[in-house]
Amino acid sequence: MSGLLELRGVTVKYTLTGGSRRRELTAVDDVSFTLQSGEMLGLVGESGCGKSTLGRAILRLVPLSAGEVHWQGRRIDRLRRKEFRGLRRELQLVFQDPNACLDPRMTIVESVAEPLRSSEPGLPRAQRIARATALLDEVGLDSELSDRYPHQASGGQLQRAGIARALILDPRLVVCDEPVSALDVSVQGQIVNLLARIRRERGLASLFISHNLAVVAGLCERVMVMYLGRIVEIAPRAALLPAPLHPYSRMLLDSVPRISPAARRRPVAVPVATDPDAPVAGCAFAARCPHVIAHCRSELPPLQARPDGRLVACHRAAEWPGGLPPATA
Repeated sequence: MSGLLELRGVTVKYTLTGGSRRRELTAVDDVSFTLQSGEMLGLVGESGCGKSTLGRAILRLVPLSAGEVHWQGRRIDRLRRKEFRGLRRELQLVFQDPNACLDPRMTIVESVAEPLRSSEPGLPRAQRIARATALLDEVGLDSELSDRYPHQASGGQLQRAGIARALILDPRLVVCDEPVSALDVSVQGQIVNLLARIRRERGLASLFISHNLAVVAGLCERVMVMYLGRIVEIAPRAALLPAPLHPYSRMLLDSVPRISPAARRRPVAVPVATDPDAPVAGCAFAARCPHVIAHCRSELPPLQARPDGRLVACHRAAEWPGGLPPATA
């Protein structure tokens, strides 16, 4: 099924050097998925699994080693830089650290308005500032804050400004790369609610990247679970949360803190993560999986569709059609 955004076999590799030794690290490995117009798709996994690299590959901030990226049916990963520049306004990024997109020498409103200088060079400065001011108001920043510099604002205020800067060009897709992980828990909820409201009002498509499954589950209709560069499960939120099919998805869910005493389970003993440099013949999760069998260590499980339409990369998924049960006390 084609969509607004479609990835086919996307792979990203980095060449690492250390002393006289050169080696190749696969950060993203054969990832394929489709994102529909207006959909918010969650991408969750541990730090270092390749989530941010995948988001940047979509936006051509890192080059592909293999695979294809299609935008509205058009392949864009091979476009020349000049050709892609016209699409740049349609594809925007919300950074984990808003300081990555806010110039410390500019006021907040000037930084938010800055993309208009290159996309609409004939627009007078007063109109650029007026549009940025209106957008800052839309994301909940008081007008008195717009004339401050980044070092004079809080983390939550800066993230709102970063969101406004991503929206100033009226994009159709926003990649949100861990936009709340550096914020206090109380502020996280405010930013999540803001993103949900903006998406609802503007009809934006969004890829929401996070290591926090609880945040993703509260925001996204579908969830992709990533482990060491590969997608191991894709499912609607309503299906994944009560009944994950991949053991890694189950581990992530069991690791989410619970406040209610009745809902408490014993702490999950998470094994040490697999070395991403180590060659793996079979499933990369086999070294950590409580359900591993010999076949898992010798053959890589493909991402396959189940009868209910969910996709999972696990040799044993058919054995638990009702989903893996949670860890018990």
